[in-house]
Amino acid sequence: MRTFTLLWFGQLVSTIGSYMTGFALTLWAWELTGSATALALVGFFSQLPRIPVTLIAGIIIDRFSRKHLMVLGDSIATLSTVGIGILYLTGSLQIWHLYVAASVRGGFGEVQRLAYQTSISSMVPPIQLTRANSMNSAVHYGSIIFGPALAGILYPLTGLMGVLLADLGTFGVAIATLLTISIPQPTHHQTAEPLWSNLTFGFRGIWRQPSLRSLLLITVLFRFFHDLGGAIYDPMILARTNGSAQTLANTAAAAGIGGITGAIALTAWGGPKRRVNGMCMGYIGAGIAKTVFGLGSTLKVWVPAQFCSSLNFPLLGSSEKALWMENTSPDIQGRIFAANSFVLQSVSTIASLMAGPIAERLIEPAIQRQAWIVRPLLETTPGARIALLYVFTSLALILVGIGGYCLPALRRVDETMSVTN
Repeated sequence: MRTFTLLWFGQLVSTIGSYMTGFALTLWAWELTGSATALALVGFFSQLPRIPVTLIAGIIIDRFSRKHLMVLGDSIATLSTVGIGILYLTGSLQIWHLYVAASVRGGFGEVQRLAYQTSISSMVPPIQLTRANSMNSAVHYGSIIFGPALAGILYPLTGLMGVLLADLGTFGVAIATLLTISIPQPTHHQTAEPLWSNLTFGFRGIWRQPSLRSLLLITVLFRFFHDLGGAIYDPMILARTNGSAQTLANTAAAAGIGGITGAIALTAWGGPKRRVNGMCMGYIGAGIAKTVFGLGSTLKVWVPAQFCSSLNFPLLGSSEKALWMENTSPDIQGRIFAANSFVLQSVSTIASLMAGPIAERLIEPAIQRQAWIVRPLLETTPGARIALLYVFTSLALILVGIGGYCLPALRRVDETMSVTN
């Protein structure tokens, strides 16, 4: 676990920097446009390149040094931050530049993410997989706490440029950490399979196992509704608080504290014996808390609801990832995980693209007509159309979790033998 812990620390520092920049750029973009669609498009362009990249990422990860691929991903992210900084200093930064930067970072970030994920099982014994993945959850939620908090301090004092410079420093820590450790590389078995066969290997490997097909189906449904709601999360809060950066930071901090609490508890516990149960329970718990969040309009509701929502994500995420790792041999994890990621990224991209137009063009007419469900729940306050969509997506998460218990093949995934080459 020592090597993994060092790698984990470098990724923690780097991710905090990325969240700082993301928070600062969200404020900058909202001040510039005031548009939910404009902010949602940043997420869309981040997801868009991941789809074609993922098609070949699995082959690359199974054949080349995963350590070097992680260094490459951090280096490209560093260059994109430098580019944004230069444009900002020259007064040339526009919203479409963020779309380009998000695309570049998204494509290379997908390779880095898969390289990191597939390296875990070679550094961590099987019994520790849920614990290791819960530590990764701590990276995400720790960054949610410290990233916006630090950005909230720096942004008023130094502007966007100060946040970008701090982000560059965190990338330096991540790259330095990677260069000082050794990451085991699984033996690659050379085959004479044509390119198309290699590209589709992961999809065929998943399709051959009913349990993995069911696992992919349930995670696709969860990802779609979660990301549909996630794409309008920031603009919903900003619209309902007259653009309050402090409120956005407070809800982010509540999410981070909830996630950290869940990750610490899961790390100490080690996770449920039946990981499918942990995943489905997490889906239901997150959906209930998010529904309450969407119905609220003040920090008195948002903070505890966000805490409770994030409390579930280490459990559901770690359980899901451990299931994939246990059911796939290390030498082909790149292609299997890439196939899974391709489907999830495609769904996430569609959700990000749909979120703004649905909220502004479909939900708005319902509110204008004083639909019977709108008046008692959300009245017609600013941001109500966005909040109503958020509530619908949250209720869908509960249904997905309940549906998971109804799939016999999914319940058997804990007993399935690993996919092999």
